[in-house]
Amino acid sequence: MLLPEEKRRYQKHLLLPQIGEEGQTKLKNARVLVVGAGGLGCPVLLYLSAAGVGKIGVIDADVVDMTNLQRQVLYRVEDIGKSKAVIAVSRLKKLNDSIDYEVINHRFKHENAETILQNYDIVVDCTDNFPTRYAINDFCVKLQKPFVYGAIHQFEGQVSVFNFKNSEGILGPTYRCLFPEEPADGEIPNCAEIGVLGILPGTLGMYQANEVVKMITGIGTVLSGQLLMVDLLENTSQKIRFKRKSNAETLIFPEKKIEKTESESFNIMKTISVKELSELIDNQKDIFLLDVRNLGEYETCRLANAVLIPMNSIPTSVKHIPKDKKVIVHCHHGMRSASVIQYLEQNHGFDNLYNLTGGIDAWAREIDLEMVRY
Repeated sequence: MLLPEEKRRYQKHLLLPQIGEEGQTKLKNARVLVVGAGGLGCPVLLYLSAAGVGKIGVIDADVVDMTNLQRQVLYRVEDIGKSKAVIAVSRLKKLNDSIDYEVINHRFKHENAETILQNYDIVVDCTDNFPTRYAINDFCVKLQKPFVYGAIHQFEGQVSVFNFKNSEGILGPTYRCLFPEEPADGEIPNCAEIGVLGILPGTLGMYQANEVVKMITGIGTVLSGQLLMVDLLENTSQKIRFKRKSNAETLIFPEKKIEKTESESFNIMKTISVKELSELIDNQKDIFLLDVRNLGEYETCRLANAVLIPMNSIPTSVKHIPKDKKVIVHCHHGMRSASVIQYLEQNHGFDNLYNLTGGIDAWAREIDLEMVRY
């Protein structure tokens, strides 16, 4: 039941027939763990607090840094050097003091994951590293809990919901159904290395919070089995659909990779610069240019002889991608193409794929100065 002051606070939710008092009561009784109180975590925490989620756990072992202030909107200059989790909760209580907050000033890791997760219904992945993300996935699968995924890269981001059980009791795909194996260190750079538009995590974090509210209240269509890609420079979005693997439960907690000899190496994503690609084209090398942007982008500007297969069409168009020559995969800046390469390598055995560093935007800046940029 909602108290009179809660009915006043959440009046605009109560006016929505899809939510109403029943939905708001579900929010009040929900328990959500947010892993990471950084760029994605700040908007997620703000909007879940404003929405009235009854219990919110905030786990982050990091401290506030000056470079965080460009996008992590819960923090101020005077917070530099202080615990993110502690400061975040102190600010959130001023927004909504009726919520039960738990500060967890530790890293999320195998040793504490199960104990922490048992106290929550839904997990929101607001991390920026793959070991933590794969740990979140594996323990959520083990404990049968859904988690909301978000990732950002310069001007583009991704959102999805994994291990979600729908109203018919059917479980959706896990993170390992899409990306079975954890990338090697340095294979996919993070925002500390390549930069990020400050507004991007705010936008993607709100998408994540929206998925949490939909799951709790049972409204709308949850992003289960769908990877939503958002590009803020072009103001476009697209989805790639995927299914739960029959062996999803057995994919979790894979054995640690055995240390390899000097003559062997892990499968690091191969990249190619625009200057290197230009040389290959000038020398008329036999290559395949795979453009994974959408049709509108392709019509705006494109590489000569590039074949368009939009990202959301990749799963049904694998047969059109050759395995006997170099395939240069490119998009606007390199995030979508990196995801496509990871998907094709892990699910279809490709080993001839190269990600074009900086995407077609780098080509326009460094090679073809007359090409239209967007």
